[in-house]
Amino acid sequence: MVRFGYTLMTEQAGPRALVEHAVDAEQAGFDFQVMSDHYSPWLSEQGHAPYAWSVLGAVAQATGRTELMTYVTCPTMRYHPAVVAQKAATMQLLSEGRFTLGLGAGENLNEHVIGAGWPPANVRHEMLAEALEIITALFDGGYVNFAGKHYRVDSAKLWDLPDARVPLAVAVSGKQSIESFGPHADAMVAVEPEAGLVDSWRRIAPDAQRFIGQIPICFDRDEKAAAARAHEQFRWFGGGWKVNAELPGPAAFAGATRFVRPEDVAESIPCGADVDRIAEAVSAFWKAGFTDIALVQIGGDHQREFLDFAGEELLPALREASG
Repeated sequence: MVRFGYTLMTEQAGPRALVEHAVDAEQAGFDFQVMSDHYSPWLSEQGHAPYAWSVLGAVAQATGRTELMTYVTCPTMRYHPAVVAQKAATMQLLSEGRFTLGLGAGENLNEHVIGAGWPPANVRHEMLAEALEIITALFDGGYVNFAGKHYRVDSAKLWDLPDARVPLAVAVSGKQSIESFGPHADAMVAVEPEAGLVDSWRRIAPDAQRFIGQIPICFDRDEKAAAARAHEQFRWFGGGWKVNAELPGPAAFAGATRFVRPEDVAESIPCGADVDRIAEAVSAFWKAGFTDIALVQIGGDHQREFLDFAGEELLPALREASG
């Protein structure tokens, strides 16, 4: 059975609004909720970037059923992996076993703020591999010492470990990342509905059961208004992660997308209130083998009407279409 999730976008809403959205999403019937972890929005029009982990702690207390997940946290530069392990263990305790730690190799947009430069992709993968080793060892319990190429850990221990181990989900985009991270994670994360990613992950991790995707949509009863809002706030999305991971800030994203038209965005992102069109776009993920699909509603001020629409029309349609 395909599970459908809701995305708590820290780039387009403040902390208190995000908690309210989480409560409403649970009531609307979503199975799980994921949260982005950014220091900056992609575009200044989005306008927000609260600290994700504080918001997650509040969400854990305000909700009681939906699973929660970072989508995704980078445990390599802004955060040392030992600290990420502590955050995740605490979140699992606060949520009473509902938390999954989603990890990725990061974006220049967020990591450059510490002034340490932005390494090339192969180095970022090395760093994430070491981070996974450290986090896994800390989840095992006891004291951990580690001396790697990128990190050192000196006598670290998690003093508050949950009974239910925190599942690890890792974002991938191709062969290198799948081979590096597949053997060490419980679930795969990807933002493209590519069956080849799922197949490759299954070859590396035959027992894998969760493949988690994400798709943006822009619900509005006025289709033109939806397309305009998607262009204003999400035109960066079409660049692809190989480009997006390298850009340093909102000004760079604005410059890179200055020739993108509203109709270009509307071709790649479902805009409006046509349930069948949205379901067709989302179906690309379950047809590719994804088991969990998180929806992004574009526009921080347009969540309430989307969640009403999702509970009454969209989620029933998606569940029926996905079988």
